[in-house]
Amino acid sequence: ETPTIEVDQLAALGEMAKGGKANIIKLPNVSASLPQLKECIAELQGKGYKIPNYPEDPKDDAEKEIKARYAKVLGSAVNPVLREGNSDRRAAVPVKEYAFKYPHSMGKWLPDSKTHVSSMEDGDFFSHEKSVVISEKCEARIEMLSEDGKVTVLKDKLTLQKDEVLDASFINCKMLRRFFEEQIADAKERGVMFSLHLKATMMKVSDPIMFGHCVKAYFKDVFAKYAETFEKIGVNANNGLGDLYKKIATLPDAERQAIEADIKATYERQPRMAMVDSHKGITNLHVPSDIIIDNSMPTAIRAGGKMWDADDTEQDFKATIPDRSYAGVFSECIEFCKKNGAFDPKTMGACPNVGLMAQKAEEYGSHPTTFEMKEDGTIRIVEEGSGKVLLGHRVQKGDIWRSCQTKDAPIKDWVKLAVHRCRENNFPNNDKPCKAIFWLDPARSHDCNIIAKVLKYLPDYDTKGLDMEIMSPAEAMRVTCERAKQGLNTITVTGSLDCLECHKALLDCVMNV
Repeated sequence: ETPTIEVDQLAALGEMAKGGKANIIKLPNVSASLPQLKECIAELQGKGYKIPNYPEDPKDDAEKEIKARYAKVLGSAVNPVLREGNSDRRAAVPVKEYAFKYPHSMGKWLPDSKTHVSSMEDGDFFSHEKSVVISEKCEARIEMLSEDGKVTVLKDKLTLQKDEVLDASFINCKMLRRFFEEQIADAKERGVMFSLHLKATMMKVSDPIMFGHCVKAYFKDVFAKYAETFEKIGVNANNGLGDLYKKIATLPDAERQAIEADIKATYERQPRMAMVDSHKGITNLHVPSDIIIDNSMPTAIRAGGKMWDADDTEQDFKATIPDRSYAGVFSECIEFCKKNGAFDPKTMGACPNVGLMAQKAEEYGSHPTTFEMKEDGTIRIVEEGSGKVLLGHRVQKGDIWRSCQTKDAPIKDWVKLAVHRCRENNFPNNDKPCKAIFWLDPARSHDCNIIAKVLKYLPDYDTKGLDMEIMSPAEAMRVTCERAKQGLNTITVTGSLDCLECHKALLDCVMNV
């Protein structure tokens, strides 16, 4: 029989996180992709647990309720509970000193490397972002106004605090699809491998959908030719090529072999595909969670700007990162390495991080305020009672719209923590003062509001003699790389998801731990 859950373990862990006396280890499977979640469900069912299948596209209220129950234990639901405070990430001095003495290997960067980053020039989250500061505490709802005037509430009981930053944006998926097709063709013309880099785990609603668009762009002819068959057997491109192979395995041999032959022909016609596991034939588009950007990009940077191809050789590649919000930082790091060569783990400076994440700050693209549009219309955040529209966008069917909140108290604490960490300067080789950089882009509406708050709160703390600046993420990456090359320590003071992934990549490729 299915066991009865007696204790809400997540709630209990949340209370422990507030106490300050526990070390909580969050296993990576909490942030699993949809294929991994479904495999876990199947495994539990095989052990006798009577749990329902995960309904990707709920058909009735019962299936909607099942999907909602699973959503309560996904990464984007777990993280806000466990991440009660802002983050203070740094390597312990003994660990860093050990790494100086026993450095890891680094690939050789060449000035003529063809490796590069490509991102959208328009139509992405960056170009559509809107942000406001809430003047008074209120309740709000997210609703969709369709072309025929029908209003559908997508999310109610959205509590907004005084002085918190509320923002929203969307990515135009027609432009996203065109972007993918253009970059695939460009990779072929340049003679480099094609690769995609996203955060396509169950923590995100947005990125698995973008991943699916890329799968359908690369295998465009296959999906067009077998559209009816794929619909019948339930192929979902968001789950990757690996899931497609599992689905077509149920078809008669002749039909399956024809599809497999067309997939193989696509590989021969399209640019070479970067591999996750060249020995097993696992490509960059097999499993969404295999290309987590904060792992895939630093690994390639460490390897001298190389990824593996199907022949098990390292090759230059196109790093396709659709959204400009943070694609530029990877481009800056790559161009720096082309010009200056690989970092030396024996001498490079440290790169600790102070991250803004308390109270669900900047949970971009996550549940439950991210939606794939089912129709054309206007999506908006409306204040209850007054009916005032706080934010809104005209969207088309298929677009991905997201909203997030950043409360005022976490921002003030974030600034305080940055000042404290800069003054402490308790890092290796700290004979010179370290520098703290707030990674904030004045070209982004959200960041403009955060910049205003940073400038407001910095005078509340003793910053005399400290070197603290605000820079756009691309400029911050360039300066941090320059300082690391000189053996200088730089504190990166970043936001949560959009910018933190870039910083984590920098930690992996610049820090020698």
